[in-house]
Amino acid sequence: MRVARMVLAGGALAMALAVALGAFGAHGLRGRVSVDMLAVWQTAVRYHAWHGLALVLVGLLLAREPAARGLVPAAACFAVGIVLFSGSLYALVLVEARGLGALTPLGGVAFVAGWLTLAWAAWRG
Repeated sequence: MRVARMVLAGGALAMALAVALGAFGAHGLRGRVSVDMLAVWQTAVRYHAWHGLALVLVGLLLAREPAARGLVPAAACFAVGIVLFSGSLYALVLVEARGLGALTPLGGVAFVAGWLTLAWAAWRG
């Protein structure tokens, strides 16, 4: 049950951060970055929020079925994906860290791995 609470709390914190970063992008970045970079920011926020919700879902599933195999690895993949995918895009917009762009696809792979792992866990029951 402790892991479930950690995943659920992590998902809720990820969502709070996604909302705050979305508001920052809408209000703090408008006029300071190009329209293209604002679109990059919005993509980062969108994937951040979806996968924050995925963490909440996995946390709830873990609370219901703590011994279910595959749920913790799925949560880890979602968290890594948020950091690598969204984090690299945030850095690209804020500090023009183009070198971090190589991490973005790795974050995308982590997202896909998380969803496939969750599907596997659901299939196995």
